[in-house]
Amino acid sequence: MPDDLGGLAAGLATLLLVAVVATSLGGLGRGRELVVVTARAIVQILLVGLVIAAVLRTPALAPVYLAVMLVVATATSARRIGVPGRSWPAAGAAIAAGSALTVLVVVLTRAIPFDVRHVVPLAAQVVGGAMTATSLAGQRFVDQVATEWAEIEGWLAIGATGRQAVQAQGRVAAARALVPALDQTRNVGLVTLPGAYVGLLLAGASPLDAGKLQLLVLVGLLAAESVAVVVVTRVLAPALGSVRVASRA
Repeated sequence: MPDDLGGLAAGLATLLLVAVVATSLGGLGRGRELVVVTARAIVQILLVGLVIAAVLRTPALAPVYLAVMLVVATATSARRIGVPGRSWPAAGAAIAAGSALTVLVVVLTRAIPFDVRHVVPLAAQVVGGAMTATSLAGQRFVDQVATEWAEIEGWLAIGATGRQAVQAQGRVAAARALVPALDQTRNVGLVTLPGAYVGLLLAGASPLDAGKLQLLVLVGLLAAESVAVVVVTRVLAPALGSVRVASRA
């Protein structure tokens, strides 16, 4: 853990500079965005620390905190998907379904103790994973439909419903959106040590205990993201099968 604030600040600033220079040399035009998101992350981490401390002191605040998290996650995914009138309900349903089902299973099976200190961090990670998968599936679905619209029109011409006409594109989008979670789980410990594992080790837990919790998190993320990508593509299908959309590519 970094105890020297000066060293931490220097490390963050240097890493940010590396990212800005790399994107500048690559002509990506993301320098300003990198600075903004880093500054935002610093502020958010400080604020979240205060909020989590309050939630741990007052467990009744936990549902409020998780509800706010769900709304922010939904807004983020909906903005990424960008289908008017459908993005919000699709993203909200996907993230809520995947997260709620996963946390419910964990609690009912007593895989972790049912208290705020254990449930809130797990729920936060699951919501974050479901949000990412929802964004990826939704974006890929929109792009697949845009690039394969001629095929979709053919299905519509022979009497298929909008949902039926885009079901193949939805399946492809959902499957591809799961690739990051599958790769992370497949290569855990070989290519990377996930955050929960490292955090527990730094906090003094044994490697075995850290590994048990990390496995629960990884498989929980697989469950949440699997549900999320199916839900978001199913909810978006009728809208995408009825009007041509523009690809962001």
